[in-house]
Amino acid sequence: MRRWALLLGLGLALSTASSGSGEAQQPAQSGPPHAWLYGTWTGGIFPATETEGAACFGQPTVIFTRDVVMRSSPLDVAYRQRLVETATATPNGVDFRLVPVGPAQPGRAPLGVGFGCADVNTLRVERRGENEIVFPDCAEFPSPLKRCVSR
Repeated sequence: MRRWALLLGLGLALSTASSGSGEAQQPAQSGPPHAWLYGTWTGGIFPATETEGAACFGQPTVIFTRDVVMRSSPLDVAYRQRLVETATATPNGVDFRLVPVGPAQPGRAPLGVGFGCADVNTLRVERRGENEIVFPDCAEFPSPLKRCVSR
């Protein structure tokens, strides 16, 4: 009986020692890398003014979900939506690769489908603060976006 206890104790000690690589273990990430973006954001096209309550939630500029990024346009009532193909975490944000859209004319994407970035099928989001983001180098979104929050 003592031998079994000794063998079990030795096995446990060896498995604990071999699993430790000398570095701190990183906790497993729960959820997609863009989960912190989920929700409604205002601003971007124009500077954000109202970020609380119904005024913000009633007409947000951008909406992020797990699979879709929707954006409004100042000249159109309908939201343009793009499906997310991949989302990759960066040190200060997220890079999205969106499901590619075919050009309406050779060499041109359909009007209003992108965010005014160099590539209509990618979107880079940089976090500037707890509730503030920007789309760097996207001509249609020159101002920061701010999260809509409840009162």
